[in-house]
Amino acid sequence: MNKNVADILVEALPYIRRFSGMTIVIKYGGHAMVDEQLKTDFARDITLLKFIGLNPVVVHGGGPQINRVLEKMGITSTFVRGMRLTDAPTMDVVEMVLGGKVNKSIVSQINQQGGKAVGLTGKDGRLIRAKKLHIVFQEDETKPPEIIDPGLVGEVVEVNAEIIHTLSRQGFIPIIAPVGAGDGGESYNINADLVAGRIAQALGAGRFILLTDVDGVLDAAGALISSIDAPTIESMIHEGSISGGMIPKIECALDALRNGVGKTHIINGRKRHAILLELFTDSGIGTQVTI
Repeated sequence: MNKNVADILVEALPYIRRFSGMTIVIKYGGHAMVDEQLKTDFARDITLLKFIGLNPVVVHGGGPQINRVLEKMGITSTFVRGMRLTDAPTMDVVEMVLGGKVNKSIVSQINQQGGKAVGLTGKDGRLIRAKKLHIVFQEDETKPPEIIDPGLVGEVVEVNAEIIHTLSRQGFIPIIAPVGAGDGGESYNINADLVAGRIAQALGAGRFILLTDVDGVLDAAGALISSIDAPTIESMIHEGSISGGMIPKIECALDALRNGVGKTHIINGRKRHAILLELFTDSGIGTQVTI
């Protein structure tokens, strides 16, 4: 057992040296946010990253937590093509849950492990300037396009990276809820994957990691693909091997790479210490996306 631990530490050493001072953006979501053991592991791992010289930045989701509060308050959610339509009462709940309960819980867990986490939403310091998302679907060219008004669902216009850099330089770990601020002060609910990707771009992050509930990108036989490039991704989407919720995550990863992020990874957050295993072992545990 001791030999195994020593081997792991020796294997990690060159990666720790290489990543020292690097900014790493982590999208935190899925089962890793609800399982108590995984929540503790995540907090320890993020704290460890900071202690060994990296600059972790966490962007989190919170869909299940939002759903529970909406249900308790008797507010019915309407979804169109998988997207939550966000009216004003729903946005109030989204902002309360993401910026309050969920964000502060993550902050508290990291601080309990010895880290110095600071919770933010996109409205703090105009961190995330947003605008209303306009959605147009046209599956059949013979029919007029379908225009959907998602309400207070937004998209990122600009990220104020200096706030995050300032916190990181002072030894803090930014924990960011995906709520953006419109030019009129209104709040927008934004997809957390997209927020994380745009923040990674704005920071020029060396690594961008998406935690999911699957091992990574799988081939047609269900086997993990450890590394995949853009042409292969396009082919697999066309064939249907990559489908459903994995498509927007892959597209988010590719967009980050095309806009200055060093490397992107899609890994299974249900595995204990998944981030450490992906970053500091030769084989990793997920899928590295390249262009």
